[in-house]
Amino acid sequence: MNQKPYLIAEIAQAHEGSLGILHSYIDAVAKTGVQAIKFQMHIAEAESSIHEPFRVKFSKEDATRYDYWKRMEFTLEQWKGIKQHCDEVGLDFICSPFSNLAVDCLEDVGVHTYKIGSGEVNNFLLLEKITQTGKPIIISSGMSSFAELDKTVAFLKSKKAHFSILQCTTAYPTKPEQYGLNVISELKARYDVSIGFSDHSAKIATGIAAVALGAEILEFHVVFDRSMFGPDAIASLTLDETKQLVESVSEIHLAQNNPINKNSNDNFTELKSIFEKSLAINKNLPQGHVLTFADLESKKPKGYGISAADFEKVIGRQLNTNKSQWDFLNEADLA
Repeated sequence: MNQKPYLIAEIAQAHEGSLGILHSYIDAVAKTGVQAIKFQMHIAEAESSIHEPFRVKFSKEDATRYDYWKRMEFTLEQWKGIKQHCDEVGLDFICSPFSNLAVDCLEDVGVHTYKIGSGEVNNFLLLEKITQTGKPIIISSGMSSFAELDKTVAFLKSKKAHFSILQCTTAYPTKPEQYGLNVISELKARYDVSIGFSDHSAKIATGIAAVALGAEILEFHVVFDRSMFGPDAIASLTLDETKQLVESVSEIHLAQNNPINKNSNDNFTELKSIFEKSLAINKNLPQGHVLTFADLESKKPKGYGISAADFEKVIGRQLNTNKSQWDFLNEADLA
């Protein structure tokens, strides 16, 4: 893994429909060290209907989920301003569209990469629209079986799309027994594309583990505070936690690219001379005494007596001289 893992901080609906808060997130995320920031483009009329079972009152501000999606919308010009701000602070602008109309808008905006949410993996109409743009695609596998993913991968490969896949569990927040870290290696072996991890655990350790297990992309929700309102807040990292994650992932990447050769310990010659030990006598012993295990001690440093590793070779041998307590034991002392 020569390239650093690609870290994506997802804002999703954490902006609460406020353009000002959204721009505040861009500035804050830019200071964490991640490479990309991700949004969702919801166009209520294009992606939802009155039959949507999710259309219930779930907040004090929105009568229905549809009203919530409406409140999350921004105009095309506002999205262009968002993209420009991301460019200014050096963040790749990634977005999840939930309709073909959203794809048209994002092409106008100049999206860097398309993210496919777990619920859209089998939406071949949307995938066809996105593949026509030629932009990179990142797929979350949260709701998909391998059989379903096989079809999606075959479709994308037939379109010669450049895509990657994220192991993802659609649960907010995700519990440890739901992480599915084992799937990272399974996805790598099955599809031979870049594989990452989409995290909803709200824990730094999960992302670190995913990268250590080979995740090349790491996506996670961020929020100013987990007590804020919103469907993802409880499953998000704070900005301070994001900084810690970035630092930890960087260290893991450095470790992965500097493998240790356990066939050689040449680098420890000096330390071994300090910390390894020599054999010594633990009591006064007369000439002619036959050494037993109970007579022996090991003392630093190495090289002042027979190596402590060779203690078995001296047991049963006679001393040819008197030895005082704590004297080192050398070959010349033995008959």
